[in-house]
Amino acid sequence: MSFLGIYDADGGLGGELRYVAGKLMGRGKCALCDITHGWNPMGSKSWKQVCAVSDVELELLHRNEVTAEQLASANGLPAILRMDENGQWREAIPASELSQYVGAPDALLERLEQIS
Repeated sequence: MSFLGIYDADGGLGGELRYVAGKLMGRGKCALCDITHGWNPMGSKSWKQVCAVSDVELELLHRNEVTAEQLASANGLPAILRMDENGQWREAIPASELSQYVGAPDALLERLEQIS
């Protein structure tokens, strides 16, 4: 089963700059961004390492890169969705749970393996 992670940030140069500015000012926060990137725009080393050995299929997109259906399936952002057996997007991990995986990307992927 594959998953879709939606960042609580817009993609593109402008979106990235707005997110960083908000984070620096203490106003912007995205647990999924913190898990996968931290302060490294190229992605955190720990995230890349756990992804390299995991079988979990997780596509990561910004909120302005997803469909309206995908966005509506999340009960807030960031979130991780999965497609159910009927072809409908369902929230697999809500924003409230994602924050517990900041600093523990291996635990997030283990949780996704359990859901699969």
